[in-house]
Amino acid sequence: MIRNENLAKSQELAFRILSNLEKVVFGKRSVLELVVIGLFSEGHILIEDVPGVGKTILARSLAISTGCSFKRIQFTPDLLPGDITGVSIYDQKKNEFEFRAGPVFTQILLADEINRATPKAQSALLEAMGETQVSVDNVTRELPRPFFVIATQNPVEYEGVYPLPESQMDRFLLHTSIGYPDLAVEEAILDRMQIEHPIHSLKSVASAEEILTAQNAVRNVYIAKSVRKYLLTISHATRNHSDFQLGASPRASLGLMRAAQAKAMLEGRNYVIPDDVKALVEPVLCHRLILNPEARMNNITSHDAMEKILSGIQVPLIDEIPEN
Repeated sequence: MIRNENLAKSQELAFRILSNLEKVVFGKRSVLELVVIGLFSEGHILIEDVPGVGKTILARSLAISTGCSFKRIQFTPDLLPGDITGVSIYDQKKNEFEFRAGPVFTQILLADEINRATPKAQSALLEAMGETQVSVDNVTRELPRPFFVIATQNPVEYEGVYPLPESQMDRFLLHTSIGYPDLAVEEAILDRMQIEHPIHSLKSVASAEEILTAQNAVRNVYIAKSVRKYLLTISHATRNHSDFQLGASPRASLGLMRAAQAKAMLEGRNYVIPDDVKALVEPVLCHRLILNPEARMNNITSHDAMEKILSGIQVPLIDEIPEN
């Protein structure tokens, strides 16, 4: 039970946002929770799924629900870094260069079909996602906060795409998919959208200031030394596992801790338990890992190897629980 007032307010805020999102995105509570965890953890999320399952609608709904500014970038092969970050244009009247900010200067950014742009264009997001700033013409400019990137990519088409490099994948805190709705949910979608799309009547239920407060509150969720050691043991195991060519980075360990703190808050606790960590291992770590050639030849996936790792690590007991 949350006793800390800020955490209680943050949990209530999260439920408000989730309830609002469910008015538009039906039957996908677990995915919506991951999105909120990513937002409250100051991370970014990559949604890999087929067209038409609601990726763009989810991003727009989140922006409306949180009262945050929203921009969309359609990634294409001819996209240039300046199309993302902005450019300096010479003003003849003022006799000086004037910076015109690109769409990255927003609070919630949808990077649609991110793998269709060239690596040069993709790299324009690296600094923004890692440091919440961009550097153009030797001038560093801060991005508005909160800054949250929702990127999408199609897992089916492989022609005309540029796979995201390891450095880019490592900057996504979470990786997930929405998936097809089941029959009953899809029937409800048809019924609800027959006259008007529900996003047209969606209202804001939060503010950017409340999101920033919640992000600070998440950092204060207690994580015991035993749970932290459990988390680190998992990360280090990926670096030494025979199936992996590339293991989890320290950034991944930090992201897993922060996401576990946000999940604990959603669950109504002011402390992290091992199950919080275990539940987030797949969406936080697996997309960062690279299998070696032998494992790929044997049709072993990152998820298979991660399950082996988790089964071999003893789940710890929590040594202490904070009172508030």
